[in-house]
Amino acid sequence: MHYPGKLKRSEIIQSLRDQYPANYFIVLQFGDCNIKVNANQNEITEALTEYFDGFITDERQFQLEITVHEATPPTFSADFTVKTPDPGKTKIKEEYINLDQGRIVRKRLTEMQFIFGENENLAIGPCLKNMNQVVNFINNRFIEWDLCKGSLLGHAAAVLWKEQGIAMAGFSGAGKSTLALHLMSKGTDFVSNDRLMINVENNELVMRGVAKLPRINPGTILNNKDLIGILSESEKEEFEALPPDKLWQLEHKFDVPVGECFSNSRFLLKAPMKMLVLLNWQRSEGKTEIKQVNLEERRDLLPAFMKSTGLFFLPHTASHINDATEDDYLEMLQHCDVIEVSGAIDFSQAAEACLTFIETGSLGNHVAAN
Repeated sequence: MHYPGKLKRSEIIQSLRDQYPANYFIVLQFGDCNIKVNANQNEITEALTEYFDGFITDERQFQLEITVHEATPPTFSADFTVKTPDPGKTKIKEEYINLDQGRIVRKRLTEMQFIFGENENLAIGPCLKNMNQVVNFINNRFIEWDLCKGSLLGHAAAVLWKEQGIAMAGFSGAGKSTLALHLMSKGTDFVSNDRLMINVENNELVMRGVAKLPRINPGTILNNKDLIGILSESEKEEFEALPPDKLWQLEHKFDVPVGECFSNSRFLLKAPMKMLVLLNWQRSEGKTEIKQVNLEERRDLLPAFMKSTGLFFLPHTASHINDATEDDYLEMLQHCDVIEVSGAIDFSQAAEACLTFIETGSLGNHVAAN
């Protein structure tokens, strides 16, 4: 279908829903936010049911609704605007058209399109071949919902130990997901892999995670006994044969089925946030240094946690924070302890230090020498 002239979000969404009726549905429960996902093919709801195992509910009340359509994407007379790649990136992945109270985002590689605004949400294109993008769209709708309640977005992984949350952030390639999975091997519960929303409730910092499985490189799998079953024997032999430097740089992602790999752990989406661990280390010789820091004095570490909202955020309430600043983050993060890990990379030592601090309020023998 081609849409000429001035575009109206509601008209586009309604016409596509009429043309490709979405008669199959599931309801996802992300804490106090229920999301009804409708689809025009049962294979889509089946795939989402498998992916979001543990978050399916029989409740029929919902806060958000999304329709997903396996169909030929529409065309538009209006020109798409290219989204500038993030710092350090060169590949153009997305382009968009801003509508009256809405937006269309198109993925260049897959041709998937996402149309949304004011709690109208639609995904269309080769969905079954790109279910990861459908999953991301669903999670982005949840993120927007929470940010519109006044939360801030963080680029972090998180786990829960004895009802106290540990968030982990780091500069590019620092290994926050790897550290989270090391902590999972020690018995923590899982909260989030890559995105974290934070807010203060009753004078306590609270973090919300996203229902997305961790995606990790082979090196992380090979160095964690609880993950090794993800690889086939041939994959294990192939990756073990690689030199360490090449294995470290390899971009070959695997989903981690948290419930299968860590059968005694829970996948939760909300927890009190006790501490933030900032990974500022390097692959080098020497020792790992771990110390408690004051973010007011170490603002250079804040960009490791701060995350821009991106194309999929279109606030429709007045309660969200526009263009959140360092001061906005500092105001919230003053409610938790902050640990910097620098020097050489040592996931085992970092994991032990995290649990020591949660249990005692001190880094113990892990503290860096002055």
